[in-house]
Amino acid sequence: MRKFSTIAVLVMLSGFLPRLVWAQAEPTLEVGALNQYLHGAITGEVAYVNGSWSGTNGIYVKRGDTVLTADNASVNPLTGEVVADGQVRIEEEGQLWAGEHIRYNFKTHIMRSEQFRTGRPPVFAAGADLGGNTTNRIYAAGHIFVTTDDVSNPAFRVRASRVIIVPGQYVEMWNAVLWAKDVPVFYFPYYKRNLGEHANNLNLVPGYRSAYGAYLLATYRWYLGDVADGNVHVDYRERRGPGAGPDVNLHLGQWGDLTAKYYYIHDRRPNDGTNGLSAFVNVPENRQRAFFSWQATPATNLNVKALLNWQSDPFVLHDFFEGDYRANPQPNTFAEVNKYWDNWSLDALATPRVNSFYNQIERLPDVQLTGFRQQIFDTPVYYESQSSVGYYRSFITYTNGLFPGTNGFYAGSAARADTYHQLLLPETFFGWLNIMPRLGGRFTYYSEENAATAGVNDETYRSVFNAGVDTSFKLSRLWPGAKSSLLQVDGLRHIMEPSVSYIFVPNPSTPPAQLPQFDSDLPGLMILPIQFPDYNNVDSIDSQNVMRFGLRNTLQTKRDGQLEDLLDWNVMLDWRLKPNSQTNTLPNFDAVPLGPQTTFNDLYSGLTFRPRSWLALESQMRYGIDDGHLHLAFHQLTFTPNERWSWGIGHWYLRQNFFGNGSGGDNFITSTLFYRLNDNWGLRAAHNFNAQDGRLQEQFYTLYRDLRSWTAALTFRVTDNGLGPEDFTIAFSFSLKATPKTHVGGDAVSPYHLVGE
Repeated sequence: MRKFSTIAVLVMLSGFLPRLVWAQAEPTLEVGALNQYLHGAITGEVAYVNGSWSGTNGIYVKRGDTVLTADNASVNPLTGEVVADGQVRIEEEGQLWAGEHIRYNFKTHIMRSEQFRTGRPPVFAAGADLGGNTTNRIYAAGHIFVTTDDVSNPAFRVRASRVIIVPGQYVEMWNAVLWAKDVPVFYFPYYKRNLGEHANNLNLVPGYRSAYGAYLLATYRWYLGDVADGNVHVDYRERRGPGAGPDVNLHLGQWGDLTAKYYYIHDRRPNDGTNGLSAFVNVPENRQRAFFSWQATPATNLNVKALLNWQSDPFVLHDFFEGDYRANPQPNTFAEVNKYWDNWSLDALATPRVNSFYNQIERLPDVQLTGFRQQIFDTPVYYESQSSVGYYRSFITYTNGLFPGTNGFYAGSAARADTYHQLLLPETFFGWLNIMPRLGGRFTYYSEENAATAGVNDETYRSVFNAGVDTSFKLSRLWPGAKSSLLQVDGLRHIMEPSVSYIFVPNPSTPPAQLPQFDSDLPGLMILPIQFPDYNNVDSIDSQNVMRFGLRNTLQTKRDGQLEDLLDWNVMLDWRLKPNSQTNTLPNFDAVPLGPQTTFNDLYSGLTFRPRSWLALESQMRYGIDDGHLHLAFHQLTFTPNERWSWGIGHWYLRQNFFGNGSGGDNFITSTLFYRLNDNWGLRAAHNFNAQDGRLQEQFYTLYRDLRSWTAALTFRVTDNGLGPEDFTIAFSFSLKATPKTHVGGDAVSPYHLVGE
């Protein structure tokens, strides 16, 4: 009997417990006076009588994420039925419903209303005779209109005799008429529209450009649920000819996102390049570009990336896709697979050559195993490593010179296997002084270099060792009573972080001049790291005896209750105790030697200063200690005092021959101003002034108009690149607010879409 009783109890519990868990998980109704939840509401009265709640002068009802408010309502807590009157508002899954008399069931989601309004930006609707479906939450209504105007009296709307609404997904209409004010414009026997951003739409950009003549750029944006979307481009430029191509985006779940683009233009005047250089080369009439990208995480800690950028000639991006060209004038092509573990990562990279007019190092492939910094058992010693093996081919062209367009030549190829290991001993003394000695070693094997030029390198080995130490500490002081209305200071904290890094590298067993240069030193705008493995120019490693001094100062204060940096200033300087005499060159055919190292590297300064929450100054500079020249300077001052206007002014300076290959310098002044005249009109003006030769290189003027459902922009641009005639552009663009072409602020980052590029 005991066994039978035990089994019977278990059977009963197996049927009862799921119901108990469901009852516990099921959300309950929360009922109260509105003034308890909304500050400023009049005092309401809520009473529980005969198993029901009733409220007057403002009632609040909530179940889960659904909230109902009304002047008066009665609530049945058992059935979830609510009958509400007077300023009824129901918010459900981001959709807002409003009416004067609504019956709503919190459990079945049935809704009935004689008159209603609903909205979920950017689409709004109003109508009568609303009824709901309990299973799919599909609502049907009659005599309804739908609009994207977020005002009470919309200028553009679609009226229909019968409508089905699926909140957050789509709306279907029968016998629909498009109205502009009180004028019927178009009749749709059947009309369906996605709610939200995923709505098919057409964008047109008509304009005139002196390099194109009159032009019309048409883009049709389409969506196929959550699986695919894309664009179809059909363009015509009077002087240059027709162009077209599709964009396709596939969303494959765990297999990631895939994008494919293709564009073709039959260019009637291909040698009329807008950059003034293509007249020196033979540009084909059939101009094309193809783009492919894929990024996925098919398994935990496994990432896959692939990118293809193919162009028919070196100027197709510059001439027809200026926004892409400005962002990346020489786009890469690669395929990469990364696998991560707690202390290790494995990376396989391939970079095939698909464009013959760019300098490139092919990696076919390059496989690297990285050991992250990790403790060795229970000792205070830490270990890190990088090991790689690959086959590399070098190609050199004239594309970056004055007369680009040749296919260049094959410079050489070789296999390389490299392994680097380092031990570190981080310690803290006196509770504040951080000291970390380093000791590392590298061994590299190079196969015989197969080169088309003289000076072929034989099979060789290279070993190199490094030792060093990093020291740093942090000091801080707090002034809680510091106040300044001018600088918006409410309390002040100063943090100072001095640091000194020393690295010693003896002469490698084989100097860099006798090695193939695949990963070599290239002059850059920023200071290169000196410690290994952060310094990863494997083939350029030479003797070093360097101390790097760093000092970082940070001033922090409170603004609106939040901690904010008032000032952040970082300074670095390298002192080469024994400069090496190795002369490095750029991997270009026409490169000029950079020369031996100097005693001091450039003094680097990076500063961010925010004297007010709406005012910011950014600065980066490099100053040559040995030659006394300012090599690089960038300053940007940004004003954002309110939503009505903003202004950014900057200065960019690069000293002539900074890169060591006879390159010219730069001296630019930039300005971007936005001013909103009123709720409907706005103005944006941008200028790039070349102070080196006194030339206003680019002017951008845009007039914006808010048309309720639409936004429109009239843009005028003048470009003077100093190599040809000035290029004038005037364009008109417009788009639906419901499906904007760009997000807010996109014009400031990349204004070229305003002229269709």
